[in-house]
Amino acid sequence: MPPPPAPVRVLIADDQSLIRLGFRMVLDAADGIEVVGEAGDGAEAIAATERLRPDVVLMDVRMPGVDGIAATARIARDHPEVRVLVLTTFDLDEYAFGALRAGAGGFLLKDAGREELVAAVRAVAAGEATLAPRIVRRMIELVTASGGADPAASPETAARAHDVLTARERDVLDSMARGLTNSEIADELYLGESTVKTHVGRILAKLPARDRVHAVLIAHGLAEPSA
Repeated sequence: MPPPPAPVRVLIADDQSLIRLGFRMVLDAADGIEVVGEAGDGAEAIAATERLRPDVVLMDVRMPGVDGIAATARIARDHPEVRVLVLTTFDLDEYAFGALRAGAGGFLLKDAGREELVAAVRAVAAGEATLAPRIVRRMIELVTASGGADPAASPETAARAHDVLTARERDVLDSMARGLTNSEIADELYLGESTVKTHVGRILAKLPARDRVHAVLIAHGLAEPSA
C-alpha cells in the first residue's frame, strides 16, 4: 500500500491573534492539512516562509508595517513554489486585483464558511484557482464592460495570449476565469477530465503563467507573463 500523501503545510498570517486561532482550529481539524506556523504581519510572514517553507500562506491584506500585498509579492518572487491564499474582510477591487497581480493563487473573503476555506486551501495547494464568486464577476465586468477597462490593463498582452492559444484552449481558459474546477469544465465542455488537465497544462506553458489565476490575468491583459 502506498504511503498517504504529505499534508498541506499552512502558514497563517494575520495581525489579529483571535483570527489566527480561528483559522488554526478550522484547518487543524481538516484531514490532510497541517498548520506549521503563524505570523502577525507581512514581515513576519516573509521570514516565516523563508524558515518554514509552507505549501500555502493564508494571508491577510491589512496588516501593520509590511501589508499582505507587499508580502505576497515578495513571497511570489522569492519562493514561487509557495502558494498564497489571500483573505480579507474588504470586498474591494483594489485589494483583490492588487493581491492577484502580486502573485496570490487565490482570494477569499473572511466570511467564507469552514468548508469553503478548507477547500480553498486544498485547491490553491494543488495550483487551482480560488476566487470568491463576486470577485470573478467583477473581474469579468471590468475587462469586458465598454469603457470599463482597468487602466493597468495591456491590450497587447491580451492579444498575444489570444493568438498563442487554440480555440479549445480559449474555451477552457474562459471557464477557468469563471472559477470552474477541472471536473466542472469537463462537464460544461463535454470533455474528459484528463483532457481538461492537458489543456490547462498547455495554457500555463504557452502564456506562460505560474498558475490558473495568473493565466486568467494574462489573458485579460491584467498581468504580464512569467519571465
